[in-house]
Amino acid sequence: MNGRNLKLISGNANKPLARQVSEILNVPISETLLNTFSDGEIQVEIHDNMRGCDVYIIQPTSPPVNDHFMELCLILDALKRSNCWRVTAVIPYFGYARQDKKLKPRVPISAKAVADMLQVVGVDRILTMDLHSNQTQGYFNCPVDNLFASSIFVKHIRDTIDRENTVIVSPDEGGMERSVHYSKKLGTGTAMIHKTRNNPNEVSSMVLLGSVRDKTAIIIDDMIDTAGTLSKASGILRDAGAVKIIAYATHGIFSGNAITNINNSDFNKIYVTDSIRTDKYFQQLEILSCSKLFADAIMNIHDETSVSCLFD
Repeated sequence: MNGRNLKLISGNANKPLARQVSEILNVPISETLLNTFSDGEIQVEIHDNMRGCDVYIIQPTSPPVNDHFMELCLILDALKRSNCWRVTAVIPYFGYARQDKKLKPRVPISAKAVADMLQVVGVDRILTMDLHSNQTQGYFNCPVDNLFASSIFVKHIRDTIDRENTVIVSPDEGGMERSVHYSKKLGTGTAMIHKTRNNPNEVSSMVLLGSVRDKTAIIIDDMIDTAGTLSKASGILRDAGAVKIIAYATHGIFSGNAITNINNSDFNKIYVTDSIRTDKYFQQLEILSCSKLFADAIMNIHDETSVSCLFD
């Protein structure tokens, strides 16, 4: 068991989640000054003594992504200079993760660049949830624990939905592995929507592979951004005979015209976690907390026990 003092620090990105984690662990959030100078530069000042402590910074790199990422980097740098024993960045939503490969000439692999920057400023470990691509873990030379929201969503589906008349739907080929995992856990059928893109956030065609007629169709995804393709998918499912259409997505970004797209869609319900703080609410939305999952992971890391026991 780790005899080091456990310290929690919250950035500005998601203070409500940090407070919930703090309450579950019964560990106060360390007093920290996070301010902005008149020219836009970020000021960080940690008031608590961090010498020899096991420190966890709760800061998703959610919109505005660059501001929250810079804030995280400066907190990490301040801690690196404070002689901490270990610093873990708890990043419930990892921004830039979608730019994880080089698809055409003269473009960055942004996920790798972000990983390099975090390591340069002194992170010792990363704790995150549902990375857009598992390969992102390989961009770090430090341990990365990638939790899965399935441990939250599977239980919720079991408790609220008739699984005998349910089909788990993958919104694309890349999400098929995730959807198969859910269907095995829940004992349901599986379908997939095949889509082709012209540009990012722009889908040219969608085709449903599988049957959802007279069923509850549950789309499983890692995030909802503009919700344009997701809303089109709901129409495809409704036209295919689905009687109820539900979405479970780990990260609710809801950028651009997301709310308009969702309000004009065929969704009966949309569930997301509170990995991203949101003030964008709509009738179909329900938020499920991931605070207990992160609190358990933090305590297991601190106690040097298994984190894999939290994977569903």
